[in-house]
Amino acid sequence: MDDYRAIADDLAADIADGRLRPGDRLMPQRRFARHRGIAASTAARVYQELIRRGLAVGEVGRGTFVRAAAPSFEPALAEPGGARVDLELNFPVLPDQPALLARGLARILRPDAMAAALRPVGAAGTSVARQAAAAHLTRAGWAPPPQQILFSGNGRQAIAAAIAALVPRGERLGVEPLTYPVVKSIAARLGVDLVPLAVDDNGVKPDALGAGPPLRAVYLQTALHNPLGVTMPPQRRAEIAEALRLHEIYAIEDAVYSFLRNDLAPLAALAPEHTIVIDSLSKRLAPGLTLGFLVTPAHLTHALASSLRSGTWMTSGYALEAAVQWMTDGTAAAIEEAKRLDAQARQQIAADKLAGQAVRADPHAYHCWWELPEPWRAETFIAAAARRGIAITPAAAFTIGSAHAPNAVRLALASPATDTLAQALDTLVGLAKGGPEDSGLE
Repeated sequence: MDDYRAIADDLAADIADGRLRPGDRLMPQRRFARHRGIAASTAARVYQELIRRGLAVGEVGRGTFVRAAAPSFEPALAEPGGARVDLELNFPVLPDQPALLARGLARILRPDAMAAALRPVGAAGTSVARQAAAAHLTRAGWAPPPQQILFSGNGRQAIAAAIAALVPRGERLGVEPLTYPVVKSIAARLGVDLVPLAVDDNGVKPDALGAGPPLRAVYLQTALHNPLGVTMPPQRRAEIAEALRLHEIYAIEDAVYSFLRNDLAPLAALAPEHTIVIDSLSKRLAPGLTLGFLVTPAHLTHALASSLRSGTWMTSGYALEAAVQWMTDGTAAAIEEAKRLDAQARQQIAADKLAGQAVRADPHAYHCWWELPEPWRAETFIAAAARRGIAITPAAAFTIGSAHAPNAVRLALASPATDTLAQALDTLVGLAKGGPEDSGLE
């Protein structure tokens, strides 16, 4: 009798070579057993092995299907997608912004300025950089103190440094049940236990911060939550701030999308001694322009700077100088304002095209959350979309631990041209109104 793992390897090779395509349904197990001359129990183990490897997904009553994409050891959303229409990754780059950014670099190209940019910098950057960052990050009456700003290579590194500084190995970090996938990877590497917190339509419930064994910190997205698009209202922010003080917990506030809602102050405006604000240039400007910001409580600035140094998560002098130039000459502000308008326009396209579907979104966000209609399941829908050249992200990518993933997908709206986006959404709605059988997944 063939070893089931060797047979699974054969099928995995067929998937890798394209002989089995995303969304293809595998033979029923009994037919596969007869085809290969193996026991039905061995065929069942083969299919379970493919599912374990992330190469296939089982649908109760319908069969086993090749997944939309091969699994990766990197967290979901970590690498650019290869689909013709990318609704998986959210990296907005406007057509005219390369020229704007290039003009802003002219000063740095002078030999004297270049010499300064090539020197190493510490976590605190320079006084000029801190002043520029403080002015640029100011919003809705909140102004971060320049002396409490630190710099990292990017937003992910800023999050990692904050978690490493606040949560010892084996201790607990509270998170929303659906959260930024990179946080899951960071926690695993740091040996930190993630604890899903109770939420409602307004975000994390304040009493969740004191439920169960003590938390060392919480990771929150208070504006334009990824993936749900929820923005925490003022009353809930005030209640969370009070809960942080009551339970002596620190909040790591991920504000990378906050520039799209610059009318809202961060949680740090209400609980400055208990909140570390994380921001970056990847969404504000472009994914290839990486610089992270940490706005720290005064008494934690030294500890967070040490965490950045020990993790080698600091920025380069050139990136810092370029960012200072763009923040001080108005380039960054102009691009961000254009992106606010662009995000609202794309969200309106989504609202029009997805009318009648169970969609949740903030009208200012670059993404939306779609609860799929029956009889669709997220993995099968993603496979059907992939066969039409559209990449989307399942709820499972954002789910903490072994918790059951909602039957939903996140649509990232930022990458395609607007006419392509509209056409892709039309295609997805057409799929949703049909069913797996109509899509060729049978």
